[in-house]
Amino acid sequence: MNELSYWNGELVTDAEPSISVLDVGVVQGVAVPEQMRTFGGKLFQLDEHLQRLQRSLHIIGINDLDMEALKSAAEVVASHNHSLLQPGDDLGLTLIVTPGSYTAATHADDPGPTVGMYTTPLPFHRWVKKYSTGETLIISSVRQVPSSCWPAELKCRSRMHYFLADREAQSRKPGARALLLDQDGWVAEASTASVILYREEEGFVVPPADNVLPGVSMSVLQTLAEEMEIAFVRRNISVDDVRSADEVFLCSTSPCVLPVVAVDDSQPGDGLPGEIYQQMIDAWGSLVGLDIVAQASAFAAR
Repeated sequence: MNELSYWNGELVTDAEPSISVLDVGVVQGVAVPEQMRTFGGKLFQLDEHLQRLQRSLHIIGINDLDMEALKSAAEVVASHNHSLLQPGDDLGLTLIVTPGSYTAATHADDPGPTVGMYTTPLPFHRWVKKYSTGETLIISSVRQVPSSCWPAELKCRSRMHYFLADREAQSRKPGARALLLDQDGWVAEASTASVILYREEEGFVVPPADNVLPGVSMSVLQTLAEEMEIAFVRRNISVDDVRSADEVFLCSTSPCVLPVVAVDDSQPGDGLPGEIYQQMIDAWGSLVGLDIVAQASAFAAR
């Protein structure tokens, strides 16, 4: 059996996903992605990811994609490619949409958007140790892209600010990850992850919804917080709030939840993954029906 991918309405096998050098996604970097993962071979929060994709596409003027067809294709691609993995393993699926050909360069009739999706085995080795050792965050001088450039709810492929921020963080402390502030100095996000604080007197604390990308994983966390009977508060977060928090976490699609044990030279709590983090990762595992940390450990080296 060969892997499946999806390209402009067709399921294809034995083909490396590719994009024309004259596509506006290459020429101008205009591309909207969604990253998903499977649990037990089933795409997690697929409807929620597609809803966010549709909102982002509306912002850039693409309103005519058949989302039900995309959903069906994603399920077929994920199911087929998951069957090629070892039992117990899982994969990530990338769905990317661009406005299509850069007509100013090609002088061709507009063929419409470019739409593709492909899968890769989850790279558990990148984060498996972080479940136990935790992440170190470095507050970067690189700021979050302001909403005057593009709305916070637009999931944009351009990640240059993440790249530069992480490069700075790693030059200051190898293995660290960047914590980005917004233009007013409030905490925005880490590179490719939402930031969550836990403060005993408040519960979970996250940035205001209008200031950050609406994280699908964050919505899962909010549901888990309700089940754990822990308050979920949205407000502006200062650097001092982060440094004085009882626990700090990162939340994103593939790892789900990771503990933060240091922010610059300070340590949230006692500088170790805390009790609330353990409750969260256990609750997430119960939700998806597997031990998330054990799976990552088992398949960190394939």
